[in-house]
Amino acid sequence: MNRRIGVLFLLFSLLISIVGCSSPADSAEQKKQTNDHRIVSLSVAVAEIFDALELDLVGVPTTVKELPERYQGVKEVGYAKNPDMEVLASLKPTDVYSVTTIQYDLEPLLQKHHIQAEFLDLTGLEAMNREILALGKKFDREQLAKKLVKRFETKVKEVEDKTRNLEKPDVLILLGVPGSYLVATEQSYIGNLVKIAGGKNIVQGEDENVEYLESNTEYLYKSNPDVILRLSHGMPDEVVKMFKEEFQTNDIWKHFDAVKNGRVYDLDEALFPTTATIRADEALDQLVTFLYPDQVDKK
Repeated sequence: MNRRIGVLFLLFSLLISIVGCSSPADSAEQKKQTNDHRIVSLSVAVAEIFDALELDLVGVPTTVKELPERYQGVKEVGYAKNPDMEVLASLKPTDVYSVTTIQYDLEPLLQKHHIQAEFLDLTGLEAMNREILALGKKFDREQLAKKLVKRFETKVKEVEDKTRNLEKPDVLILLGVPGSYLVATEQSYIGNLVKIAGGKNIVQGEDENVEYLESNTEYLYKSNPDVILRLSHGMPDEVVKMFKEEFQTNDIWKHFDAVKNGRVYDLDEALFPTTATIRADEALDQLVTFLYPDQVDKK
């Protein structure tokens, strides 16, 4: 009897030992992907994606915009286009991320200091979805990535269904920077959103790599858009003021139907930056109210 009890006790002890050893190992394996990476984001939009994927960062860009709460207190590495190389290198990053829209200017600087970076394509919603799925796979966040992409796909279908039978407006998109403005093509992020919402960009047939063009007011007037969207970048308050002065002092604008009919809209940079963000679904909802003010329910 005593011998049987001893055997049972031994088996029970072995079982506890196995459970005790395997559980921490399993937990460590699940976290391995994150622990093996020291990630730095040089873009606010990219940082927001990492936050949605519940990934920590060791470095974030210096910005006037609000970063996710998860990254409060995280080391700042300087501005997106001109990071502090000394600070960046001191973080010993294994992964540095930025966006393709500033790759031409930023990549040579990083390479000069022997820092390799990946540049995410956030020029459109589908491109961002692909990048999110790739990040989810790389950092063991596939379910979160799929859920996020599903959210955007659902919103796109909702918008397409809502606007399918509505009269589609011709749209002019202006990107303002301090001192001047450009015209956005369908290859830009805002151009991509307008296309999804059913708007017809008056700039067509441009090279797939061209997001913005120099402005030609006479050409724009001949196109006579139904809607003008004004997007601010860099110093939003200054750019909005610049746009208002341009439209008041340049006599040609008053002849545009969009101006006559009060269909000129200044877009909030927080919701409509120059690269795709995880607020794309909110942006689409607002665009629909601008493009179809009398045709859709604004609620």
